[in-house]
Amino acid sequence: MTYKINEKSIVLTHGLNYNRQYKISKIKDLPDSEKPREKLLESGPATLSAAELLAIVLGVGTKKEEVFSMSSRLLREYGEKAIAQQKDPKMIARELKIPELKACQIVACFELGRRFFLKTPGGSITIKNAAQAFAYLKDMGTLNKEQFRGLYLNSRYQLVHDEVISLGTLTASLVHPREVFKPALEYSAAALIIAHNHPSGSLKATTADQEITNQLIEAGKILEIEVLDHLIIAKNKFTSIL
Repeated sequence: MTYKINEKSIVLTHGLNYNRQYKISKIKDLPDSEKPREKLLESGPATLSAAELLAIVLGVGTKKEEVFSMSSRLLREYGEKAIAQQKDPKMIARELKIPELKACQIVACFELGRRFFLKTPGGSITIKNAAQAFAYLKDMGTLNKEQFRGLYLNSRYQLVHDEVISLGTLTASLVHPREVFKPALEYSAAALIIAHNHPSGSLKATTADQEITNQLIEAGKILEIEVLDHLIIAKNKFTSIL
């Protein structure tokens, strides 16, 4: 079963019969067997997509946007890994144009999951080089907005924090060293890898990209926190500025 979403409707396509399509304006118009909550009760969480699970967390949409359209848009524009790590509901609300209550629900949901995950042995992720960083961040290549991200590592190169630092075209005013190194100090990181995506598909570093990289490297030297790399990600490719 797949869902295709546009601004006006959800198109439900049955995998066994691609000629059967139903245009539905709201989740309540879906057959009971295909409503996210009913699917969860009947078949368990593994059968639901990320968008369906997030729709359950959000509960209802707004007057302007149906809940499943909203959940799908949030994951598409922000990225699944990024939204799971974002701890500032005001930033989510501002950047994705949703009510702060919805943003709080999202942050609370992922924070709860993160706390349980951290209690599970063997949950650490090790990133020692650009290829491993790209493997972790490759979903950024599908985003339609430019995103600046920081991966914060301990002395054993284990990921201790992942944060979306800013959204939008990179400028010195948008990416300030204090915003980049604040999480590093908070999580006692020994090193960090920064990355941003180019929705245009180009892997060429701009003058601003290089200037920001140099600025962060110098700031890192003062704080004794090494900037290991700066990746540019476009589609399914990447390049390293360093």
